[in-house]
Amino acid sequence: MSLPNREQIAGALKAVPLFADLEDRQIERLAQPALPRRAEPGELVFAEGDPCMGLYVIYSGAVKIFKESSQGREQVLTVERAGGVVAELPVFDGGPYPASCVPVEPSVLLFISKQDFRRSCREDPDLALKVLASVGKRLRHLVGIIEDLSFLTVRGRLAALLLEMVRAEQARLSPAAPRVGTGKTTEPLRIPLNLTQQEIAARIGTVRELVSRNLSRFQAEGIIRLDGHSVLIQDRDRLEQEALAES
Repeated sequence: MSLPNREQIAGALKAVPLFADLEDRQIERLAQPALPRRAEPGELVFAEGDPCMGLYVIYSGAVKIFKESSQGREQVLTVERAGGVVAELPVFDGGPYPASCVPVEPSVLLFISKQDFRRSCREDPDLALKVLASVGKRLRHLVGIIEDLSFLTVRGRLAALLLEMVRAEQARLSPAAPRVGTGKTTEPLRIPLNLTQQEIAARIGTVRELVSRNLSRFQAEGIIRLDGHSVLIQDRDRLEQEALAES
């Protein structure tokens, strides 16, 4: 995997939603100091509590942002893919990284130092406003995680994650595709299961044993069918009902 040149970095930054409305000269200003680096699965990009040196743009691949308890249990906050930005908040508040970051697949990251990014925001207030909007969106996502952990059962959180994977797969196949996998009469939708049961447990705030048990129950009830590294969604209506069921 070769590292991008300066022109490719500028093109990638322009495609990032956070920077999409910036003018070419503004993109060039950000691209000049951006440093590309490779990151392999399991390699720690930064750890919770480390001083914030700057932010990262995902050029390719994917990273997970997570917190870890003193007992070693993970809670995954989000998985960012190409076009995502990581650690924009501590760049502004001066605090340490609030969570840890590890690639989940081979990735190329673009690092922009805290000093360079702050200077760009001072020179272009519109960029600062867009960063605030991004931080607000991330805050809403975290509030959603808190609500799920507070009100939904493990079964409900697992159903919600499967539905999130369904939506991502449908968007990948065709953004304009009609909804499939509804009820029991239509063709089941096959989605790739790229996460291990331990990783699923970390995403929904539980343990692997409960993930395994609830997947087996969904299968026994005809809601899904496990098929190797794929899941067939056989009854999406039931899955949506389960995702809304409160504890």
